[in-house]
Amino acid sequence: MSLSRHVNPQRVLDESREHSRKSGRTDVHALLGRERPSQLEHGPLADKERYGTETIPKFAIPSKGVPAKEAYELVHSELELDGTPLLNLASFVHTDMDEYGTRIMTENMAKNLIDGDECKFAFPFLPYPATTLLHGRCISMLAKLWHADDYRENATGTATTGSSEAIQLGGLAMKKRWQEKMKAQGKNPYAPGPNIIMGANAQVALEKFARYFDVEARMVPVDASTNYVMDPKRAMQYVDENTIGVFVILGSTYTGHYENVELMAHLLDEYETKTGISVPIHVDGASGAMFAPFATPQLKWDFSCSKRIVSINTSGHKWGKAYVGVGFVIWRDKHHLPKDLVFELHYLGSVEYSFSLNFSRPAAPVLAQYFNLIYLGFDGYRRISLHDAKNARLFARALERSKYYTVVSDIHKPKEASLTEKAKQATGIADDIDSYVPALPVVAFKFTDEFKKEYPRIKQRSIQKLLRENNWIVPNYELPPNVENEEVLRVVMREKFNEDMVERLVIDVIGVTEQLMEEHRNNVAHPGSGLSQKRNNHRHAEKQAANHGEGIRPTGHDAVC
Repeated sequence: MSLSRHVNPQRVLDESREHSRKSGRTDVHALLGRERPSQLEHGPLADKERYGTETIPKFAIPSKGVPAKEAYELVHSELELDGTPLLNLASFVHTDMDEYGTRIMTENMAKNLIDGDECKFAFPFLPYPATTLLHGRCISMLAKLWHADDYRENATGTATTGSSEAIQLGGLAMKKRWQEKMKAQGKNPYAPGPNIIMGANAQVALEKFARYFDVEARMVPVDASTNYVMDPKRAMQYVDENTIGVFVILGSTYTGHYENVELMAHLLDEYETKTGISVPIHVDGASGAMFAPFATPQLKWDFSCSKRIVSINTSGHKWGKAYVGVGFVIWRDKHHLPKDLVFELHYLGSVEYSFSLNFSRPAAPVLAQYFNLIYLGFDGYRRISLHDAKNARLFARALERSKYYTVVSDIHKPKEASLTEKAKQATGIADDIDSYVPALPVVAFKFTDEFKKEYPRIKQRSIQKLLRENNWIVPNYELPPNVENEEVLRVVMREKFNEDMVERLVIDVIGVTEQLMEEHRNNVAHPGSGLSQKRNNHRHAEKQAANHGEGIRPTGHDAVC
């Protein structure tokens, strides 16, 4: 009979400690939290003293500290349990900068962005005026990248701690302008109150805006027919005079699809012509606003698409390639950023203007973003974008050719083209990104219907767990509401993920899938035998050894074993 009794790890740890009975404490948290001085003292220690038997409190500040080196080793050893950022394919966050970009970060870690100033008369007196000048250059560069200057308008914007804060600010500006409009028309802005429209695929930061700032979130249902993103025609069913705006997402976190900004703007133009009600658009470009301009510059989505687009946000630490902690929001002109939201601060030595959700913020990530913009330039960002898209197409095609998976994302799917062009695209010969559907380099995939029918006992989440054993972090999650009965696995391609790593990932995905397939067959043929795991592990190891260097052959160079 197999063991089924639940084991309490706290009790086991407690009873296993040599001094647990002596102390009379039975709870491990209480044991770890005792305030008895640590055996580790300040100053140099002999090697034999480094490993004391007294525990250092985990949930209370110790009465005495430990030497810096010992504290470092304690923290460092605990962090060894973290996954490797490069192999965290769940994250959109880029994990690497050039050596000199890293220097910029470390040299400026102590700087507070709020301590800068744009006033030329205060320049000699405030701590970091040059930092603010570089912040302003970032705003100008992004405004030009997104074509705000095409209309010779005075674009304005600010750095944020990330795209989540940026979209809160964009939403607040739309809400404030709607309130001002309602008051000017003699209408009550509080009854029935404002609403905002977004797809059910919206990232949680968009929903947070609605919940935190008392705006009704009107979620447009999504499904396979809409590529799991908001359909502008469906969205129009939710628009009324209390709509403060529409969040249009350039790059869904679920599948990487772009929502159709141009069509949404066109439909809202028609709506205004019929009703006289003007509804603005905020583009959530957390990922896409720093990918689409370089990968597919002909795509219409930014300020040049329509004057209805009043603001755009992005994340610098995604495809902006800065380290974590920077985002931006840009308004096409000052008119769309209400003055009531901008604070004048006088207690830093001069006049400071602020529109943010917090006060202090690190300057280093903003400076790192400026470094990347001048270091990479447009051509550098484009090369990285094309590299990411190519690897995403390679991975997607390999998955589909395995016959085990169907790819939900569109990054590898050709646009309408001639039969010859379609043949080239299907075989991977066409490398021109313009031949494919514009999307983020994201591959969301799931078991084929045939696979699920033949192997009904295999749960897709098992792929996530088995890949984690090989150090890959690949999430398995439900699709948005209305299609939450469907699950997908997702891989985000980033610059440091090269073709060799794509090859290893494909081998491991197929390997763990076939491991589960054999276990399924053995369990069906011999229920409860317990032999399938050992037999399969051996065969899987043989397969890995045989396939090493024989999988998807990277073009242009030989794989290094």
